Amino acid sequence: MKHELTAVPLARASSNPSASGGWWRDAVIYQVYVRSFADSDGDGIGDLRGVRERLPHLARLGVDAVWLTPFYVSPQADGGYDVADYRAVDPLFGDLADADDLVRAAHALGLRVIVDVVPNHTSERHPWFQEALAGVPGARERYLFRPGRGVDGSLPPNDWESVFGGPAWTRVPDGDWYLHLFAPEQPDLDWEHPEVAEEFASVLRFWLDLGVDGFRVDVAHGMVKAPGLPDIGRGAQATLIGTEPLPFFDQDGVHAIHRSWRRLLDSYGGGRIGVAEAWAPTSERLALYVRPDELHQAFNFRFLNCPWDPAAMRTVIDESLAATSAVGAPTTWVLSNHDVVRHVTRYGGGAQGLARARAAALLMLALPGSAYVYQGEELGLPEVTDLPAESRRDPAFRRRTTTATTATTATTATTPPTAPAAATADADADADGQDGLRDGCRVPLPWAGDEAPYGFGPGGSWLPQPDGWGGLSVAAQTGDPHSTLELYRAALELRRAMPGLGAVEAGQGGPDDEWPGAGAGPAVYARGMRWCPAPEGVLLFTRPGFACTVNTRPTSVELPSPGRPVLSSAPVETDGRTVRLPPDSCTWWAF
Repeated sequence: MKHELTAVPLARASSNPSASGGWWRDAVIYQVYVRSFADSDGDGIGDLRGVRERLPHLARLGVDAVWLTPFYVSPQADGGYDVADYRAVDPLFGDLADADDLVRAAHALGLRVIVDVVPNHTSERHPWFQEALAGVPGARERYLFRPGRGVDGSLPPNDWESVFGGPAWTRVPDGDWYLHLFAPEQPDLDWEHPEVAEEFASVLRFWLDLGVDGFRVDVAHGMVKAPGLPDIGRGAQATLIGTEPLPFFDQDGVHAIHRSWRRLLDSYGGGRIGVAEAWAPTSERLALYVRPDELHQAFNFRFLNCPWDPAAMRTVIDESLAATSAVGAPTTWVLSNHDVVRHVTRYGGGAQGLARARAAALLMLALPGSAYVYQGEELGLPEVTDLPAESRRDPAFRRRTTTATTATTATTATTPPTAPAAATADADADADGQDGLRDGCRVPLPWAGDEAPYGFGPGGSWLPQPDGWGGLSVAAQTGDPHSTLELYRAALELRRAMPGLGAVEAGQGGPDDEWPGAGAGPAVYARGMRWCPAPEGVLLFTRPGFACTVNTRPTSVELPSPGRPVLSSAPVETDGRTVRLPPDSCTWWAF
């Protein structure tokens, strides 16, 4: 017989009983890209009131916490990641009272709230940087200003490149250069200066006092640069991030900063956490960010970047679990976020991409540790790959389409510098124009209706939404047992209720808990998880009382039934003894 998406009604718990030592260890955290989530006032831009009004969707989805992207005062040169005032809400998104109301409403629904903090750089409109440009004594010491090279100082201080393309240095009228690893409107701070550390400790306290439950630390690997700012000697440096050591990322000195923040978070109690957005060359280096006296979580970008390949997926899972187990921390899993092409499209797009994305979601939610869900992935949204150039807002797009230069001169202390462009990149760097560009994953969500803006708000939307998204809306998918939304809801309900899921500690689980059909083999357990023999192209692992199968092949495959199917990303055929797994699918089993 065939088993469709099945999940028996189960009592909703605040967290899985297997979690110990902190709510975050097995939490499912939902990322809200504020400007694209929900618009309450009709200006086409999402806001805090819109988020608050839509919190019941997240409570029904079954997540544990909400992570909000920056809503602080900002010129919006990089979607709010260029902060001019860390203690105030930008009028685009509301005001401080709206932030307070949102936190209180979330807590009333049992949801925790995590907010972004951006410590690597400020906006060029931040008062500190304006003082630096104006020549206020000592102001430039808070940033990384350096004299240029060459006889007249007209060459940048080193060969570092911006992550967004072009040189990482901009020259000001008096001849000095300042470092910006991202856009010129985002000057890097010098964390060697004591005022920088003091200021950010104060910022964290401000939001903790308001009631937030933690911080996602933007560019947590970037605040400290190698002494002397040495040349790299290679181009295309953005492609090396997370794969090779770089003098501007993942320096050992960042860990002292994170230790000081951990002490501050612990002083508040109530399970306040820090989450590192950190890129490191190896899983072992990444694990350093989540040692017992540092941050609580770090994004697992290796899992996000893993192709739809069983050997590669198993390797990443094994190495990730081993690295975090070594420091006693939970592993985090993530498939999409506001900076990458949505995984429906990365996995091939169309029906195949959606099938793989649904399967990957069940795989992610079955693994030990914590998971992050990016807004819209619960709807199966694809990347929007045909946005018109005039609609794009990503500074990486602007830098790729500007005439190539090697430097830019800031004309006045109050006018933003013009963004230099990468000399070798353009907007059509790949087939769908998405290489390194981020607008396509930031298109506002469809909530209801057959026409744009699909209930996003009473007005339009800041990025155009595609025709045909009505069928992907929350309203259209609610109640449809075959929809991606109901798949996520069922998976999160089961994840809370099944004791074999969540953050089972290393060493738990064993032969008495495993699927009888696992067969002989090395009984190697990592956090209660064991890999079992399976046909080529199939991943099969068990956890106490639970099994997960992933068929990555384009055709169905037959194997002995691991137990009773409780949830599947596609209809499963079983007679109780054998099972036929559909192509590109994942199934959960109870035994």
